[in-house]
Amino acid sequence: MLSAKFDHFLDRPFTPIVKRIPLNPNILTITGFIITAIAAMVIPHNIKLGGVLILIGGLFDMLDGIAARVNGKVTRFGAFLDSVLDRYSDAFLFLSISWYLGANGDHTGVFLSLGTLIGAFLISYARARAEGLGGSCHTGIMERPERLILLIFAMLTGWLVPILWIMLILTHVTVIQRIFHAWTVMKVKSGK
Repeated sequence: MLSAKFDHFLDRPFTPIVKRIPLNPNILTITGFIITAIAAMVIPHNIKLGGVLILIGGLFDMLDGIAARVNGKVTRFGAFLDSVLDRYSDAFLFLSISWYLGANGDHTGVFLSLGTLIGAFLISYARARAEGLGGSCHTGIMERPERLILLIFAMLTGWLVPILWIMLILTHVTVIQRIFHAWTVMKVKSGK
């Protein structure tokens, strides 16, 4: 949802910064992933610090795409690498949150975190599969930016379980939205 509305709106304000970054955008992608992986290791011990680290990793994840576009370094491999590392990041974060909640005896929270992870993976899979079949699938209420914003907010405020409930529901609503969207697009293309 945020990606569709504000996809490249940060390109202009960040252009002066990213023009000074001599690094390949893939290095920014990998750096963001490493910071997020460190966040996942920190979460079971310090949930708020983990939230701050996710925010920092997310900034790198945002800058890689801007740097690629502004510096004319957009590549198919860069997009592929970014997507794969995003899935690893999602897995590390939600598994770490499950560990944190399980260690505190919150088994409902563990279920919510793992259920949200499954939804996050299915959101990505639905898009990839639809695009692999010749359709497009950039729809849905709970894409990765929304998940990260909610996750950071939950960790910094301590409202982790209530927000996981929201994320669980909305990730699976997004999967259903993508299924319906793909069905509609493919139905029109096939003429049936």
